[in-house]
Amino acid sequence: MRILSEAHYPELPNYYRGKVRENYDLPDGTRIIISTDRLSAFDRILTCIPYKGQVLTQTARFWFEQTKDICPNHVVAYPDPNVVVGKRLDILPVEIVVRGYLAGTTGTSILTLYKKGERNMYGITLPDGLRDNEKLPEAIITPTSKEFNGGHDEPLTPEEIISKKLLTNEQWQTLSRYALALFARGQQLAAERGLILVDTKYEFGTDENGTIILADEIHTPDSSRYWIADSYQESFEKGERPKSFDKDFVRSWVVERCDPYKDEIPEIPTALVEQTSRVYINAYEAITGETFVPDDSGVTPWARVRSNLAPYFPEKQV
Repeated sequence: MRILSEAHYPELPNYYRGKVRENYDLPDGTRIIISTDRLSAFDRILTCIPYKGQVLTQTARFWFEQTKDICPNHVVAYPDPNVVVGKRLDILPVEIVVRGYLAGTTGTSILTLYKKGERNMYGITLPDGLRDNEKLPEAIITPTSKEFNGGHDEPLTPEEIISKKLLTNEQWQTLSRYALALFARGQQLAAERGLILVDTKYEFGTDENGTIILADEIHTPDSSRYWIADSYQESFEKGERPKSFDKDFVRSWVVERCDPYKDEIPEIPTALVEQTSRVYINAYEAITGETFVPDDSGVTPWARVRSNLAPYFPEKQV
């Protein structure tokens, strides 16, 4: 299996390794972001999924192109299928999640809060009588911050965001406008592909002029929840979760065999890894309507990426 498990290139400056992405800050104010094939869960790396990095990079590329008329994004160039060169930004301290349905499983999801009896959340009042996975009267923004309680997501209202000076009122209005417009475009194009864009996460930053710019990724299988449209009505009526791109084979397999936060992770079966890779590829094709073409050039993916990034090496190292 051709896997990009790591992407450390000593020739490039200012290296930073994330759980999945590896980054280099260049002197000209741009950042090289390399999506590896690592699969992260439970605050650790479980395994690597072939072509996962390419799928995520190219899915985001599709959506950046489809939404560049709505708001500016960080993209400068794509020197490799796993790599985006973007403007280096100051990331704003508020995570923007847009939701179109009463769904979710985390502690901050609106379904979890709704089932606890809460109706006022994130500065929004939801009506009584909503059912699991029901379409909301209109899309809503549920902002969170990671600045509180030891870094855990904390639900916020617009008033709190402004009073805590996380964002100015003008920044909040701009983010809200961008996020809802991006989500509407995403839902429209997803519907044309037989999909429902249920909810998604956006990350924004500011450039040297204070301009708000869309960063990170957009509408990928990792940042968004998609349902298969023709499964929705029947599943909803039965009280079941609609069909989706189920990428959690590995996560579920690990949970069944150990405490992933404490125990050593068992070796993941090759068949399970390959199955997850197929799900990512199928998701790319369903979302974009394009055929996935794996880039198998180069002796290894690591060598291919290095070759494609050679123009960014400092001159003395070329």
